[in-house]
Amino acid sequence: MTGARSADLLSLDMIRRLIEMPTVSRDSNLALIEHVRGYLQGLGIDSTLFFSDDRKKASLYATIGPLDTPGIMLAGHTDVVPVDGQEWTVDPWQLTGRDGKLFGRGVCDMKGFVAVALAFAPVFQRRQPKIPIHYAFTFDEEVSRVGITKIVDGLADFPVHPAMCIVGEPSDMKVVVSHKGKKSLRCRVRGFEAHSSLAPQGVNAIEYACALIAHINQRQQEFALRGPRDEEFDVPYTTFNVGVMQGGTALNIVAKDCVFQFEFRHLPQVDPERLYAEVQAYAKEVLEPRMHAVHADTGFTFEEMSAFPALDTRPDADVVRVAKALARQNEHGKVAFGTEASVISTRGRIPSIVCGPGHIDQAHKPDEFTTIEQFKLCEEFMHRLADHVAGDGPRT
Repeated sequence: MTGARSADLLSLDMIRRLIEMPTVSRDSNLALIEHVRGYLQGLGIDSTLFFSDDRKKASLYATIGPLDTPGIMLAGHTDVVPVDGQEWTVDPWQLTGRDGKLFGRGVCDMKGFVAVALAFAPVFQRRQPKIPIHYAFTFDEEVSRVGITKIVDGLADFPVHPAMCIVGEPSDMKVVVSHKGKKSLRCRVRGFEAHSSLAPQGVNAIEYACALIAHINQRQQEFALRGPRDEEFDVPYTTFNVGVMQGGTALNIVAKDCVFQFEFRHLPQVDPERLYAEVQAYAKEVLEPRMHAVHADTGFTFEEMSAFPALDTRPDADVVRVAKALARQNEHGKVAFGTEASVISTRGRIPSIVCGPGHIDQAHKPDEFTTIEQFKLCEEFMHRLADHVAGDGPRT
């Protein structure tokens, strides 16, 4: 680690250790998980691992304190996005300190929070908590949410479940009660090849893909103009995006195939299945008849790539009250990006909020960073949490 010695952080060494373990989602995270399990074992804390189907990845669940009492779960993912093609000025797999910031892949999203939570394990343990602290550290948050699903499904076999959850995604240590849901889809368009000089005798898959994309964009504009809206979100309406498109083989051939990927990021009150059905209906009822008029063996097929629900925790929920006290805040917010909190809340039925160090603007970028000040705020949050679970009241 370079340049970070001036940072007076209890969690600094743990942040360094986690950053130095590359856990890009396409690769295994087992080395990190085994390191965490060994660290907790050294403190006398047992862990349960929930493996991926191929057993190349695992999520970890552990409890500090009584096992017969519902507690507070601290959750975060261990996987990070790739650095391929990004222009870093520091080594992404080494923690670097500079200008009051700590740099490294995952320091913001979201190994930083995981490291702070782990660094406080001895603190929580020494306080002999009356309310247990649960750790839930997952794999594949960046691609599928499978890791957290493994935990919440596995908890069904546990006699006691957490009473609430704090997910430490970057929120500037502000309490977030709601975020949008997401549905990602792939559309394949099958056309009919012809020589480009005889274009009307073919069905151009690229052109029909573009026609459907234009419809998707029109729906986006309608949501922007007419809503529904929720002004507490930074983007206050449901958004659509087409992010990837591929098609055709040569300029002088009417394209037979085209594929594109698109997504909805929807407000909690908007049904993503209805949005999906509307897009499919336009393709099947408006565009396909035009294609079939030229050749019958043409059309659209769709497949879901991934999805997660929206988070919509009541502002008066106990988890919100507790988190605001720990963060010393009276306000709460809503964000457009998604987190595992919605899966924990809906599938696991554990009331959840988001509160963690760093800002989402720094996530996934080259020279990813979180300020030392944000980590100090997170550590103060954890000290107050230790007071809370020990029954000593909030720290002043």
